[in-house]
Amino acid sequence: MYICICNGVTDHDIREAAEAGCQTMAELTMRTGAGSSCGSCVEAATALLEEVHARELPLQVLRAA
Repeated sequence: MYICICNGVTDHDIREAAEAGCQTMAELTMRTGAGSSCGSCVEAATALLEEVHARELPLQVLRAA
């Protein structure tokens, strides 16, 4: 699904960027262009970025397991 129509950025592109280490919307914009034109996608892109990072387990939890 397209999240940023202006720059052709999909949810897959955002998930891929987040999994590659992109942490903030500013980094996402630099990497993908999402949010750099009209800005109407910023809220959805930020939520998707946060969703990906919320699924990651902290290293401390992995070490304790």
